[in-house]
Amino acid sequence: MRKTNAARILDQMKLSYELKEYPVDESDLSAVSVAQKVGLPIEQVYKTLVARGDKTGVLVACIQGDHELHLKGLATLSGNKKVEVVPLKEVQPLTGYIRGGVSPLGIKKSYPTYIDSAINHQEKISISAGLRGLQIFLHPSDLISATNAQVGDISSP
Repeated sequence: MRKTNAARILDQMKLSYELKEYPVDESDLSAVSVAQKVGLPIEQVYKTLVARGDKTGVLVACIQGDHELHLKGLATLSGNKKVEVVPLKEVQPLTGYIRGGVSPLGIKKSYPTYIDSAINHQEKISISAGLRGLQIFLHPSDLISATNAQVGDISSP
């Protein structure tokens, strides 16, 4: 199993995690599909979204896989008036990652990261390891510290 930049960052920080491979279906890259394949409830699978604030510029949001990003909540938490999700074609140039494989760890530039407060109710969560077909299982507090994230209400079911 290949080590990704995201995994190497956790190694450097001496944080424990588990890598889990799963089969990729190009026609369904949804978090719900990933959750089924890695055997976790959807509440524990977090997806990473890239957005842009009118004041701060690019930012990263991690939310529960079956939730929608709450743009107003993210704007408030990040000190912006308005936040929009970036168009898909901008995701790879901004992060170095492709859709379905965006990790909040190891992004090529350091953007502020925001994680939905629902994460505090989980024992363990799963995020993309930085490529399709590979997830990282880790403790929520380790993700928060590894990404230096702010936690708040940024999603809704």
